[in-house]
Amino acid sequence: MKVGEAYSTLPLRGSNAVGIGSAFISLVEPHRGHERAYTRWYEDDHVYAGAMAFPWWFAGRRWVATRDLQRLRYPANSVVARPLEAGCYLATYWIAPGHHDDQARWLSAAVGRLLDERRMFSERTHISTAFYARAASVRRDADGPRDFQALDHPYAGLVLEIVDAPHGGRDALLDWLVREHAPALLRAGPASQCVAFAPLPWPGHVDATWFEYAGAREDRLAVLWFLDDDPRDCWSSHFVGHGNAVAASGLGHVELIAPFIPTVPGTDRYVDELR
Repeated sequence: MKVGEAYSTLPLRGSNAVGIGSAFISLVEPHRGHERAYTRWYEDDHVYAGAMAFPWWFAGRRWVATRDLQRLRYPANSVVARPLEAGCYLATYWIAPGHHDDQARWLSAAVGRLLDERRMFSERTHISTAFYARAASVRRDADGPRDFQALDHPYAGLVLEIVDAPHGGRDALLDWLVREHAPALLRAGPASQCVAFAPLPWPGHVDATWFEYAGAREDRLAVLWFLDDDPRDCWSSHFVGHGNAVAASGLGHVELIAPFIPTVPGTDRYVDELR
């Protein structure tokens, strides 16, 4: 099949469903002194050539944790962020249902090209970067944004929560989160929806040697809480006790809970507030 013909035939094959099939969630720390250069590289080139230009990556958003937001994180002995403030930028991308393997093949070739063209950025560390399968979503408002719209909706903040269950206990943890924990938190406060994800294996045909792969253990959940309010305005009332609630369930323990606010694309806003 000729390349030109593929563009007219591929859209007729496979899933065309609307929704989140999988996600790419990447917590990254630019090296000290390279924060501005990293931001300009990521926003001016990589978010497009290295993400949104990929077929089936249909939504993306970048978030930042300034100094004051980094200080709100816990637990102090996190196995995810070491030191705890590491990972001041978070990138979140949605991938269409039924196309996880398809996009991974494109990603492998695209990143290879960017490497050949010297369009990658070495002065950064991946704190936690992984593919995830959507496991569940919970909304506060029946007429509010759906999960697949969450990265386009103008949310004021985001909380990343990493929870580990005992071996073989992830399904029980997810069931408790969906039936009890999330509905109670959503009713009480500024979060209008949460989306839970289960880690996926790194695609075997995608070369990960261009960074130190920081994946996730099998019994882990990554939960994104989307906030109508700035996380600083609701942290003490709604998230400080969050880890205790998870521990009290007996179904898991929080390894990281970290607040973010959205970046302002095309600007260097917040770069001077990271350190």
